[in-house]
Amino acid sequence: MQGQEQLPSLPTITLDIRRALSDERMTVPALVRLVSRDPALSAILMKHASCALYRHALVPKTLHEVITLLGMAEVDRITMVHSIRSLFTLHSAAHKRLFVEVWERLVLKASTSAMLARLLGHVAPEHALLASLLSEVGTLAVLSAFKDEAQIPSGELYYKLCREYSKSLGVIVLKKWAVDDEYIGVIRNAGNWSLCESRELGLIDLVNLALFHAIKEQNPQAELPLLVELAAYHKLLPPLNFVSANGELELVLAHRADIHEIAATLR
Repeated sequence: MQGQEQLPSLPTITLDIRRALSDERMTVPALVRLVSRDPALSAILMKHASCALYRHALVPKTLHEVITLLGMAEVDRITMVHSIRSLFTLHSAAHKRLFVEVWERLVLKASTSAMLARLLGHVAPEHALLASLLSEVGTLAVLSAFKDEAQIPSGELYYKLCREYSKSLGVIVLKKWAVDDEYIGVIRNAGNWSLCESRELGLIDLVNLALFHAIKEQNPQAELPLLVELAAYHKLLPPLNFVSANGELELVLAHRADIHEIAATLR
């Protein structure tokens, strides 16, 4: 608010990959050489290609096979997803405790979004995963503002600050990163349970369904509307809209192990 906050920038390797992928002449071998500059990113892509989103009889064993399997657009999104966690400096153990708690909720929400996208169609799973994660980048930006350990807020105060500032901070950060406007729209509408932009199931619907289930899984007593009251729910057709006894989609409960497997690739 004092104009002194340093908003995070994307890592150089991420910018290089995004720039390269914007070139229509980019080839898989050239992208392999670029990604190979970062062994950690290479390992992440290998791990991701073997997770529950990509069920193949033959598991890819080389980076070339991984990129061929995922496709260039997916490589771009996965690179962005795994860049986010490294952007926010943790200044102390107190920072880390709050960050781990927040990150765990975000990866659960993002993984649920990806699995719902795979099961319901309409949206690419990695597109849903990235949108879900980016929708709360502002909550991480709020935490990064507390550089002095003596100023670390309590969990209660931190969440109050997030409710007040995270959306506006998130929009500022995403505009700085020059991401698609669609992701900025998701930030603005995440948690708007009554939003109904069209009759078709869209990206924001998947994010809001995932947010509902992530909150409910972590805190069954949380104050939430009934699932059947969500605008996104009414776009689901039987049997995809069957609701369990505890008020969650049976579809989500049946694939919770897969959701947690995806989440493990983001930790």
